[in-house]
This record gives sequence, C-alpha cells and structure tokens, in this order.
Amino acid sequence: MESSQSSALESLRFNNAALRRLPVDESEETGSRTVPAACFSRIGSLQPLLRPSLVVLSGSALSLLGLGEQDVLTDPLAPEYLSGSRLLPGSQPAAHCYCGHQFGLFAGQLGDGAVMYLGEVEAGTQGRWEIQVKGAGVTPYSRDGDGRKVLRSSIREFLCSEAMAALGIPSTRAASLVTSDLYVSRDPLNSGRRVQERSSVVLRLAPTFIRFGSFEIFLDRDEFSGLQGPSAGRHDIRAQLLDYVVETFYPHIQQAHSNRKDRNMAFFREVMMRMAKLVAQWQCVGFCHGVLNTDNMSILGLTLDYGPFGFMDRFDPDFVSNASDKRRRYSYQAQPSVCRWNLARLAEALGSELDAAEAGAILDEFMPTYKASYLHIMRKKLGLVRKEEADDSELISDLLRVMYNTGADFTNTFCLLSRVPWPEEGDSERDVVGPVVELILEQCASIEELKVANKPTMENRELAMILSMAQTNPTMFGMVADRPDVAQQLELMGRLKELIETDQDELKKKQHDDWTRWISQYRRRLVRECDGMSDLSLVEKERLRVMNSSNPRVVLRNYIAQNAINAAEKGDFSEVNRVLKVLEKPYSDPEPLYEPASCGDKKHEGRELTVTYDGKPPAWAQTICIT
Repeated sequence: MESSQSSALESLRFNNAALRRLPVDESEETGSRTVPAACFSRIGSLQPLLRPSLVVLSGSALSLLGLGEQDVLTDPLAPEYLSGSRLLPGSQPAAHCYCGHQFGLFAGQLGDGAVMYLGEVEAGTQGRWEIQVKGAGVTPYSRDGDGRKVLRSSIREFLCSEAMAALGIPSTRAASLVTSDLYVSRDPLNSGRRVQERSSVVLRLAPTFIRFGSFEIFLDRDEFSGLQGPSAGRHDIRAQLLDYVVETFYPHIQQAHSNRKDRNMAFFREVMMRMAKLVAQWQCVGFCHGVLNTDNMSILGLTLDYGPFGFMDRFDPDFVSNASDKRRRYSYQAQPSVCRWNLARLAEALGSELDAAEAGAILDEFMPTYKASYLHIMRKKLGLVRKEEADDSELISDLLRVMYNTGADFTNTFCLLSRVPWPEEGDSERDVVGPVVELILEQCASIEELKVANKPTMENRELAMILSMAQTNPTMFGMVADRPDVAQQLELMGRLKELIETDQDELKKKQHDDWTRWISQYRRRLVRECDGMSDLSLVEKERLRVMNSSNPRVVLRNYIAQNAINAAEKGDFSEVNRVLKVLEKPYSDPEPLYEPASCGDKKHEGRELTVTYDGKPPAWAQTICIT
C-alpha cells in the first residue's frame, strides 16, 4: 500500500552527469556478460528486499545530501528507498564497468557485481554526490554471485566508512544500513558448511566511485593472464572518460592547462600525491586495507571498498588483515609500495594520454612524498610541532622497533605518550618516567603471546630443508637466506629462540629497560622544542593539544565490530548505533582506552567468523578477518 506521508528522500535532486557524458550499455540482456564499449550498464528492474528495515543511519553522511537524520527515521518509505527496493524519483539505476589487477595479475572485466549506481545528487553547498546501494542484487558484472551482501559484512563496511571519515582520512561514506527478511546462503568459514544469512544493503556516497580499474577496461591482452579489457583499443572512450574525470573532479587542473598532455600530466601528479598522502594517513593509524587491487583504488584518492580490512592491535609491520593473502602482498608495511605499483598500472592504462618518461619521473616522486607526509603526521603524534630535526625519523623508527619487540598496542601507546612528563631541570629520569612506563607495560604482550606472534609461518618441512641446507651447502643457504621471505622467517626463528630461553620476569625487565631508554630519548628531543622560548608552559600546552588531536582514543578494532555484529544478528541493532557514536568522536574522551587483543589462541582464525563473547577482546581477535 502506498503511504500518504511525504518522503524526505523524494526531495533529492538528481543530476546524473556520468550517464549523460559516458557511454552506457542499454542492453536488456539478463545475466552476467562481457560489456564492450561502455562505462556503465543500465539496470532494467529493481530486485526488492523482503520486509526491509533500518539498522543504522549516519547523520553526518546524510547531511551531505541535505537530509536530516530524523526526517529519514520518520519516513515510512526510507527502508525501501535506501535499499534500492523502490526507485527514487530522478534516479537511474546502473552498474559501473571496470577491470583490475588482483594480487598482481590482470583479472579482466570485473565491474559492480553487487553495487547499483542510483545517480548523482545535487546538494547545494555540499556539492554533488554519487549514491550507490551495495548488496541490491545482480548486475551484468555479478559473474556467479547473487549480488547480495549479508549483515556482518555490511556492518563492517558501514562502521569503517564512518570511522575513517571521523579520523579525518579521505573515504567514501556510508549513509545507511538496511537489513531484511530475505536470506541468502553463505559459507562464512570456507568450511563447506553453508548457513542462511540476512540480505543487507549499505547506501554509499562519494563524489565519484570511478577508480584506477575504470581505465583498465581499455587494456590490450595481458601477456601473463591472457585476458584483455572489454573495451580494448577504444582510446576514444578512454579520452572521453579522462576528460569527464578531470573536468568534473579536478576543475583547477582543467582550468590551468590549455595543452592536453600537460593537463593529463598534472592530473596524474595530483592523483599520485593524493595516494601518497592517503597511505601515509593509513600507516599512522595502523590501518590495513587488505585488498589493494587496482579496482579498489579511487581516482580521487579516497579509501574505497571495505572488505577484509583491519586496524592493528599489537604493532607488527607484517600485519595482514586478509587471511587469504598468504604471500602477504598487502601487509601493513607493503601498502606504500603497493600503492606506487598500482599507480604504475594506472599510467599504463592511460597509455598515450601521458608522456611515458614524465610519468616515470612522477612515479619516482611517490615514495619521497609519502615519507614526507608520514613524517609530518608522526611528528604531530609525538607532539613535535615547533622544530623538524633530521633525527626525528630515527626516533620514530626506534619507537616502532620497541613497540614491535614488546608487543605494544599501536593505538594505545601513542595515546599514553601524551602522559610523558615534560622535562624539568633536576628531575630523576627513572622516577619521572617510571609511571608512564608501567602504564605502557600493562598493555604490552606477555611472553606466551610474543611466542605465538614470532612463530614462523613457513611450513615446517620447507623450514627444515632450509636449516639443513645451512649445514650441508652453506653457499646455497646464503643465497636462499638473502630472499626477503626467507630472511623474515629466519629472523622470527631467532626471536622465538630468545623468547624460549627467557622467562616472564626477564622479559618484563627487558621491556621496562627498553621503554625507559626510548622515553628518555624522547624527552631529550622535547627539550629542544623549547629552544628560544621563554614561556615553556605554552609549548607544553601546544604539545598536548596536538597529540590529543592526532592520536585517536578508539579505532574500529575487529572485536568491537564483532560485538555489534553478534547483537545485530540476534535482532538488536543498539550496539551498532552505540559503536557508531563512539567512532564519530575518536579524539574526544581521554578515557577509556580500549584493550588490545591478545595474539595467543589462533584456533579460531578464519576468513569470516561469527562468535559470542561479552565486550572483551577474544584471544584470536587480532587475526580475525570478516569480508
């Protein structure tokens, strides 16, 4: 039955420029198919959810569309409109065609297999926003999938989108999450045991969801995978897409250059700089994306597509949030180099639109740009705001080394460093820093947790063969040991051996000494912040203000998301809403710090998990990955 009450969502003003300016596949053919010579495909009919209901709304994301949270909450048609079950006036459902390099190999046509473009909303001073519904049903790009998303993965995408925005990190946004009584079959643990889960839909928004992979649909046949883009050789459409992106989303570049090649080079440099700064922000909050394929790289430098992401608990440069990433291609420490690699693939996809030599020079600027941005943010996290010293990078590296060796929690440690006392003449170093050291040690790993964390990941048989080689063929062993993956395993073995030969008391003493030594080094650096200053209290206040606004008290740890998922799957959405409110103010309250997850018991490790516990991080929480 139609409602007589007016709908706030019906007031949205659509201006679907992408569909007017780019080639659209108008075929009414059903099912998955290759889509040549098009950037979008029309979606002919909606696939409604069964009894859709609201789970959570983001007031700040809705405001970007000129909508009030209360107006949407009281709109009886909101669950249908927000899930793609009912057509919004002015919307034109479509799916975007793109390709991608996945785990280093070209995968050919991919596209929006579970996402439906609704259109672009003109929101006055807030600009124009493309809105999508994720999980709304099959598209020409669904391949063997059903185009649906389930509640657990939708909760993670919704919460992380809004958490990243609140952290000040460029991201796509999530305005709403709707679930339903439509069930789909899934195998959450890849164990062969399928379960029925509720279909759910996230409404996402961004200025555009065009990505690096959008330009890869024009690639010729790849020599390794044997695949090619569905619009291979259509350089006319590539030029059309590039013009649309630059003119619409980089107007300052369009206006500054009359020469096309110069314009394109300026555009590529801007994309490079945005990506370098974005990944620096990720590293500085301990965020691991998990699937940094080219099809997940926004052309605007936004964090895009939240799948098996994770925020680090214990600091570990080799942290991997995606359990299927066995080769650790997308580990925390690999993210900067992977982003540079993806930029190189974008340059290849743009082809003759760029000058190859100049594009190579721009790529060479990526790591220096990243490092400068990373160092700038890290200085703020340590409250070093008045001076920039060459040795600051070493101070930061030493801090991370101590964090790793002691199993310190990444987020909590930076918060606790604001409690390091300002140096005063005549104070006793050990007595003054002792209380802070004790606080840090309280959330460091135990010896048993460190043993688990330092257990080699290589198969025992392969590891035994390498160790035997050290005795039987030292020359060959030397060559093999130089391989980064083998060197890492040997280093883990060495650390594990030291831990086995150490007891808990010895470990605590060493951890205490290591932290005391680093904090003393840090305080000496703080003294130099005061050089030439007469009012030291102003310097101290500025330090604390910058640290408290640069170090989040809370991030979306996996166990926090899992608590919300557990409650929601029982029909209680209050925890999702409560977590959202906390994540929206990550820098506000000085207490409490969330407990780090233990890295001990890995028996529950898996790709997607659903478990029950009350508020505390379970032993396996560091390794859980929910996609």
